[in-house]
Amino acid sequence: MEKLDKLINTISNNIKLSGLPGAKGQSLMAPSIRNTSTFKTNKQEKEAAVLILLYEKNNILKTVFTKRHSYEGPHGGQISLPGGKREPVDKNLIETALRETEEELGIPNSQIIPIHSLTSLHIPVSNINVTPIVAYTKKRIEFIPDIREVNFIIECPLNLLKDEKIRKTEILRINNIEINAPYFDIDSNHIWGATAMIMSEFIQLF
Repeated sequence: MEKLDKLINTISNNIKLSGLPGAKGQSLMAPSIRNTSTFKTNKQEKEAAVLILLYEKNNILKTVFTKRHSYEGPHGGQISLPGGKREPVDKNLIETALRETEEELGIPNSQIIPIHSLTSLHIPVSNINVTPIVAYTKKRIEFIPDIREVNFIIECPLNLLKDEKIRKTEILRINNIEINAPYFDIDSNHIWGATAMIMSEFIQLF
C-alpha cells in the first residue's frame, strides 16, 4: 500500500499548502452552458454528497464510477461517482457519501477513511448542491453493486485521468440548446458534466 500512502500524503499536503483549486479547477471540464453564476447556491437547493474512493488493486491506484440505469430524468444513464442526497439520518455529508456508497456498491462504511471534502458544486438542472468527499480504503475491495441503482461499475486507474488524450469534447443538444461538453473517455464511456468537473478539481491535487 506504499503507493496509496504516498498519494494520501500528497493530497493532504497540497490542500494544506495551497488550498483547493475550487471553481477554477472545476471549470476546466465544464460544459459551455455553465458560467460562474451556476457555481452559486440558493436557499431551495437540496444537499448531496459523492465519494471519490481511492484504493490500490494489483499495485495500481484506482477509483470507481457507477453507470446509472437509463430513466426519464436529467441524470438517467449517466456515469457518476457513488453518492446521493442527504437524508435526515445523516449527521453530515461525509455520512451521506459513506451511506450511499455502501448502499450502491456494498462496501461497509467502516472500511472507508475520509481524507477531505472538495469544493461543493451546484447542479442547476436538479437544483442540488453536491459536495465531493475524498476517501480511501486499504481493505481488499469486493464490489457488490445494487442492481436497482447501478447498471455497471468502472474501475478507473488514477493515472489514466491525468492523460490528456482521454480529455475530449462533444456537442450535445439539451433543451434545444447546443453545448460543447468536455468529457473523460474511459473505455468509450463518457464522464462529463458535474462528475467531470469534480474529477478535474481532484486531479490537480496530485
